[in-house]
Amino acid sequence: MSEQTPKLTITHHVAGQGGRYVAVLADSGEEGYLEWEPGEEHDGKEVRIAAHTIVPRAIGGRGVAAALVDRLVEDAQRQGFLIRPDCSYVARKFEDNPDWAPLKA
Repeated sequence: MSEQTPKLTITHHVAGQGGRYVAVLADSGEEGYLEWEPGEEHDGKEVRIAAHTIVPRAIGGRGVAAALVDRLVEDAQRQGFLIRPDCSYVARKFEDNPDWAPLKA
């Protein structure tokens, strides 16, 4: 018998010059998030600093943090900004995905 992963919804909220990606699982009141801050332009491109990725224990181990980073990377590819992975989790995901190198500031 396999356990199904509940539906995950990720939204992006701009706050001032930075923002936050928020992940909510359909079966939980808990939410995880990835915060980014503006960085100095690099090679004429906007830079977003991935500052923190936080997932509460209650929803840990379900791929929430990875999904948040994937969404940030998808937005970078679509919108043309670069990511400076200051968050250790985001930095590790960049190491695990060498094809993301062109998106790294």
